[in-house]
Amino acid sequence: MFTFLLTLLILDAIILSVVVLLQAGQGGGLASLGGGSAESVLGGRQATTLLTTLTWWCGGIFLALSLVLSVVRRGPAASDLQQRLREAATPAPASTPAPLQGAAPVGQPPAAPAGQAAPAATAPQGAAPAPATPAAPAPAGQKPAGK
Repeated sequence: MFTFLLTLLILDAIILSVVVLLQAGQGGGLASLGGGSAESVLGGRQATTLLTTLTWWCGGIFLALSLVLSVVRRGPAASDLQQRLREAATPAPASTPAPLQGAAPVGQPPAAPAGQAAPAATAPQGAAPAPATPAAPAPAGQKPAGK
């Protein structure tokens, strides 16, 4: 159905082009704006010719076929090329890169190379160092606090 309507649209477009090109011009065009009256600018009332009627009919058919083609499905199955293009357009799942060897997790200072002492962690300026207090063991039979 889609192919048939598309063929009709192409034939109508060709006929419409030929009919428009066969029509005689109004004469003057933009050159008549200088001192001409409104009749010469807009064109006088002319008799409706066969070419004018064909132009209106072909234009109306072209618009109607265009609207119908925008609603009609192209077909039940897509071509092989369309399937490959759809598959190529879908992004592949991103794999996470492996961490570098020796890199520290976020928030921890980097590990010192073998044979060197680890650098001392420095507190930000103006911040007091946190007191190092060991956690008290929970009495037997009770859950530890915070769990």
